[in-house]
Amino acid sequence: MLNISDNKTKLQSLDQYETVKNLGNRPHYKILNRIIAGVSIIGLIALFLPWTQNISGTGAVTTLKPNQRPQSIQSVISGRIEKWYVQEGDFVNKGDTILFISEIKEDYMDPNLVENTKNQMNAKKQSLQSYGSKVNTLSGQIQAIETEKTLKLEQAQNKIKQSLLKIKRDSMDLVAVKTQLKIANTQYNRSLQLNKEGLKPVSDTEDKRLKLQEVEAKIITQENKYLTSKNEFINAKVEISRITAEYSEKVSKANSDKFTALSNQYDTDAQVNKLENQYANYSIRNGMYYIKAAQSGYINRALQSGIGETIKEGTPIATIMPSNYDIAVETFVNPIDLPLISKGEKVRVWFDGWPTIVFSGWPDMSYGTFGGKIVAIENFISENGKYRVLIAPDSSEAKWPKQLSIGSGAQTIALLDNVPIWFEIWRTLNGFPPNYYKTSTKTTKEKK
Repeated sequence: MLNISDNKTKLQSLDQYETVKNLGNRPHYKILNRIIAGVSIIGLIALFLPWTQNISGTGAVTTLKPNQRPQSIQSVISGRIEKWYVQEGDFVNKGDTILFISEIKEDYMDPNLVENTKNQMNAKKQSLQSYGSKVNTLSGQIQAIETEKTLKLEQAQNKIKQSLLKIKRDSMDLVAVKTQLKIANTQYNRSLQLNKEGLKPVSDTEDKRLKLQEVEAKIITQENKYLTSKNEFINAKVEISRITAEYSEKVSKANSDKFTALSNQYDTDAQVNKLENQYANYSIRNGMYYIKAAQSGYINRALQSGIGETIKEGTPIATIMPSNYDIAVETFVNPIDLPLISKGEKVRVWFDGWPTIVFSGWPDMSYGTFGGKIVAIENFISENGKYRVLIAPDSSEAKWPKQLSIGSGAQTIALLDNVPIWFEIWRTLNGFPPNYYKTSTKTTKEKK
């Protein structure tokens, strides 16, 4: 304030006025002061009242099991819509036909595709049986060849034994002939000596010479027989080698034919399996033209509507809501509150559209809430920045309303520790998390 003027004003007290003096004597001001004092005392006392800490969340009604939630009916194969058998809002049982589609792929348009595949499969099976019979025949033929080979070898072995005996006999005869030659030669020399001395006639000497010549001729014949026996022995040994080679060639050829037949049999067996697979696939595909309900429920919405409209594999056709389901609530909690909740913890739930009076800190005074129990906690954060918690009805409390619809809104409160109101106010102002409530358990130790 600028000090320009020399005029100075002096503030006077308002107590000098009579009106101001009468203000404090009015009775309604005294009543107001008493009310303020009473409310202050009541508020101070209320600060020490018990308060139940809680974690609140918002969510919606859902089902407890995944297979009980609304789901879409899809087509396994591509096709063209030909006929609808249901309309929106109809109730269908499991296995009821929803719609019929026709084939659009050229590989499956043959109306006799399944029958033709079956005929091909039967023909291949007969061919497989023929190869099996051929393998059995060749196996028998190989066994017969082996038996004949064994007999032939035994025959050749016997012939070798016979040749050895014949060689032994001829060798003994040759030795005997040589002995006879020696004796004939001695007799001839003796007769010739006696003839020179005049003791023997010339005729006797000539007889001895003739006998000597006969023995010499006989020894040549016997040597020929001995050599012939040796040759027969050699031929018998060669015969064994020939028999072994001949029958080995026959067995090899039969085994080659057998292995060829086995290869063809295995190849035909593979073709039969392939045709059986195709036959089964074609048969199953024929049953997929009629799209059926996987479970009993209500047809909510038809996603494909036009007759003659083509659809691809996996295209949703309609949505169905199962008729039998276990109700539950999925709620979302803040990340800071996630460590404070666990499976099996009790929760209070109230639903949109149901009259409810809720005092979050005093659950006993709440009205219209229902008991729940946490059955699942998601470990990954959702798109809304919170964690998903699944709540099922608490069997120890009143049942949830049957009129609840899947998808309707719900709010939840998870109850924690009991604290004074002043502590809860102080905690909220400071941004501290609620106290984690744990039930105390006593353990007893056995003493020996």
